[in-house]
Amino acid sequence: MRSSRLVSILLLLQTRGRMTAAQLAEELEVSVRTVYRDVEALGAAGVPLYGDAGHAGGYRLLDGWRTRLTGLTTGEAEALFLAGAPGPAADLGLGPVLAAAQLKVRAALPPELRAHADRISGRFHLDAPGWYADGEEAPYLPAVADAVWNSRVLHVRYRRWAEPTDVDRRLEPYGLVLKAGRWYVVAGPGPRTFRVDQILELTAPGEEFTRPDDFDLAAYWAAYQRDFHDRLVSAEALVRLAPGVTLPRATPVGAADAWTLARVPVESADRAVAEFLRLGTDIEVLGPPELRERIARTVAELAERYGNAEPDGGH
Repeated sequence: MRSSRLVSILLLLQTRGRMTAAQLAEELEVSVRTVYRDVEALGAAGVPLYGDAGHAGGYRLLDGWRTRLTGLTTGEAEALFLAGAPGPAADLGLGPVLAAAQLKVRAALPPELRAHADRISGRFHLDAPGWYADGEEAPYLPAVADAVWNSRVLHVRYRRWAEPTDVDRRLEPYGLVLKAGRWYVVAGPGPRTFRVDQILELTAPGEEFTRPDDFDLAAYWAAYQRDFHDRLVSAEALVRLAPGVTLPRATPVGAADAWTLARVPVESADRAVAEFLRLGTDIEVLGPPELRERIARTVAELAERYGNAEPDGGH
């Protein structure tokens, strides 16, 4: 609808500053001629909107002028309250800020939209983590978020699954991503992706860095996910399975002594260790070496823990 498009032009210019007709047309998915007509309509309605010619030209609003439009539709109001996830906001230390913002927005809504927003809050609750999430905490998340916001370098002690497991890294944190209840920091140089809950130690020396102007966090994460799924195919464990034992996604590649030799896609070391140990003595992991060593360490720790005939019960 044209009225909605006119409002969108106002809000775009108000939040982004100067924009060309081509930029507005691309954002609104209309023709440049349509933008010209809409701008003329806004000017005729008394909106102080100016157009500058030349290479650096474009449309802009009079300095200091701001619209007080509160024209949220019913769907927009519902989506706003549905999108306000208190869990992630609390993780970042923004829980009270989110609650205050929602309260202000709710107070500004007309009664009918307020009722719709309340109905959404009462009928939908967002709980991102899966049922079998490990529940690991990320105590350094607020510090990482602060470094992301202020473009400050971090020095961290980080735990990975490959040997050596504990490594020191210098991070230039570009952004944070919440995926399935787990926080990841995307950091340069590289950039590379790190799990925030695997940061063992953190110091912030006060050094600033320059975030690349062309870095797009959403685009990077989309590409990272595609690469991750591709790696699932190439990251495999070679295992021996006892007679009659099967594993999902396992591909038999041979047999020896009635046992089956198979390759199994591995998503992560944590998941692989948990899945393979579940089979007890009915499986032997032959490779990769890092995974075999990880399982050997886990089994040794279990043997030591259960080596005593009776538990001490904490006494």
